Amino acid sequence: MDLKKYLTLRLSQVDKALNTLLPPKKTAPATMHDAMRYSIFAGGKRLRPILCLASAESCGGTPEAALPLACAVECIHTYSLIHDDLPCMDDDDLRRGRPTSHKVYGEGVAVLAGDALLTIAFEMVAKAKPSKRHPVSAMVAELAEAAGSRQLIAGQVMDIENEGKKFTPAKLQSIHERKTGALIAASLRLGAMSANATPKQLQSVTDFGYALGLAFQIVDDILDITQTSEQLGKSAGKDVKAGKATYPALMGLPGAQKAAALWTKKAHDSLKPFGSKADRLHELAAMMLERKS
Repeated sequence: MDLKKYLTLRLSQVDKALNTLLPPKKTAPATMHDAMRYSIFAGGKRLRPILCLASAESCGGTPEAALPLACAVECIHTYSLIHDDLPCMDDDDLRRGRPTSHKVYGEGVAVLAGDALLTIAFEMVAKAKPSKRHPVSAMVAELAEAAGSRQLIAGQVMDIENEGKKFTPAKLQSIHERKTGALIAASLRLGAMSANATPKQLQSVTDFGYALGLAFQIVDDILDITQTSEQLGKSAGKDVKAGKATYPALMGLPGAQKAAALWTKKAHDSLKPFGSKADRLHELAAMMLERKS
C-alpha cells in the first residue's frame, strides 16, 4: 500500500490500542484520566509508534507484536510534551493546535497527568511478548534508559542549562541526540526487538534512529523560525526568544539546512544492510524530514 494509506492504517491501530490500554476517562479519579486522554488524543502524528511498527516489519516481525511497545513510546513522548509546556519549563499555551494541558486542567493536574503517562508506559511494555533474543526485561530497560536521566531527561536539562549561553556544535549535537534522538532510536529498537532482531539489525536501526532524530530536531529548529504558530500548531519563535541552543542560532538558516541534509543522508545510509526490507522506513524518514509543521 502507498505511504498515505499505511500511515492512516497504523495511526488507527495505535489509537485503538491506546484507547484500550489507557483507563477510561470516567475511571476514578476522572479528572486525571480525562487529562491523560486529552493530551494523548490531541491529534499527534504518531511518528514514533509508527516507526516502531515499521521497524518490526523491516526485521521480519508483525505490527501486532510491536503494538504495546509502540503505545508505550507514545505515552513517554506525550508525557514529555506535557511537562515541556509547563510554566516552569517552556511555558507554552498551545500544543497541536489547542490549549496545553496546564491551561485546561491547571499545573498540578498537568504534572500528574505526565507522571501517570510515564508510569503506564511501563505497564504497556509489560504486556509485550518476548522474542527469542529479547526478553521483556530488556524491553523495559530499553525504554527506561531512553526516557531517563542519561538520555531524554539529560537532553532537557542540558537544553535548560544552555539557554542564552554560547555553545559548540558538539554540545548542540549532544543535546539533540538525547532530547530527540534517544526516544526515536528506542522506538525503532523496541520494534526490532519484538521481531527478534539480530545484533546487526539492531545496530542498523539504532544508527538510523539517532541520525533521523538529529535531522528531525534540526528541521524542527528550522520550522520554529520559518513557520507561523498556526502552521505549527504550537508557539512559533519561542526558541529564539528563550535563547535556546539550536542549529539556526549556531550556523544560520543555510548552515542548519545543510546539517539536516547531512544527517538525513546518514539516516538513509544506515539502512543499507536491510535492502528493500527498509523501504517503508526510508519513506517515513523522507516524510518526517520534508514536513512543514
